[in-house]
Amino acid sequence: MDPSNEVYLSAVSVWEIARKYSQGGISLPSHPFTLIPALRAESGIASLSLTEADALAAEKLQLFHKDPFDRMLIAQALMGGLTIVTSDRAFEPYPVRVIW
Repeated sequence: MDPSNEVYLSAVSVWEIARKYSQGGISLPSHPFTLIPALRAESGIASLSLTEADALAAEKLQLFHKDPFDRMLIAQALMGGLTIVTSDRAFEPYPVRVIW
């Protein structure tokens, strides 16, 4: 990771991780309530809050991709001029920068 880049973990991603954990969809070494903040702090990753403008922008996106979590991430990236790190090809139809 280039130390000159700012790196964020979206509250949207945290919500999705917590939901999958509570539903048994993923296993983690400890509960997300303690694990995520600890790993974020250890890695120097900032938290990215979801704003009202982000939520409204997500609803304006074309329905190329129907996953509401991913659509929120796309909206956050577009609103904030951010790049998304993912291998998910479903992001390609949107005018958002993606690396992986």
